[in-house]
Amino acid sequence: MPPSVSGPYIEYMLRIFGVGSTWTFSRTAGLAGLGFAILITSINAFLVPAGLPHTGAESNDVVQFFTTQQNTVGLASALAPIAWVLATLFGAGAVSALWRSDREQGTAWSLVGFAGVILQNITFTGVMATRLALASTTAQDSSTIAGLWALHDALFIFNGTFLALAMTGLSISGRHAGLIHRWHSGIGLLAAALQFGSAVLSPLVIDDPGPVGLLGLVGWLIWVVWIVAYSMTLIRLTSVAHPGDTESPTHRSGEPFQSVQRQTDLPEGQRRHPAQQRVEPPESAQA
Repeated sequence: MPPSVSGPYIEYMLRIFGVGSTWTFSRTAGLAGLGFAILITSINAFLVPAGLPHTGAESNDVVQFFTTQQNTVGLASALAPIAWVLATLFGAGAVSALWRSDREQGTAWSLVGFAGVILQNITFTGVMATRLALASTTAQDSSTIAGLWALHDALFIFNGTFLALAMTGLSISGRHAGLIHRWHSGIGLLAAALQFGSAVLSPLVIDDPGPVGLLGLVGWLIWVVWIVAYSMTLIRLTSVAHPGDTESPTHRSGEPFQSVQRQTDLPEGQRRHPAQQRVEPPESAQA
């Protein structure tokens, strides 16, 4: 085989079998998203059974919890920074998979979603900071505890705004790109509406949670399901751009792909994510 042919041919065969590209950023981001979902569920599994007061709880309940559960609060606070790093990786991975589609369609929904992820990290930093402050405050200082808990409740509820942004942006972008299914996008938008509704009704939630408080809880539970499903999608998305690729990425599924038509020219139901488009092997590899 001539040297001019052997190089591209070997590279092409390596691409088909996935040699040298078995660990993509999308897979890293997907695993980070799963880790995030597991971590935030675990943190709540620590705090709720221990008696974490609900939004709008009485000061006596708040004092009782934060003066007797300092170790539990400390453990949850130690895990929180890991969760924020994982959430950032997940959001960045989603943008990397969706940005090309957004540019072709002249939108930036994936960036809206990523902004929501970053802002919820920042807001929940405030939530965890107030919990640490409450655990460090003496029981005699009840006025300080009441003020810190009111701040905690406000931050906690307003965080729903940014969860809503994250799910709205990534759901719309993912659906337009053909990356996620209609049901997945649907539950993301439903959870976003519930979270945003809870944030808008924050004065009612703080004063008397009742049925209104369930909006945020149901939205949060759907958020966990949504992010797990999105993470699994990113893990399965194993396309990776290689030097010399100018149009379509390579997919490591074991068969070559070829792009026949621009996705923007197809009806929405027929569009496929770029990772599902076929690409022709180099001409030299066909020789």
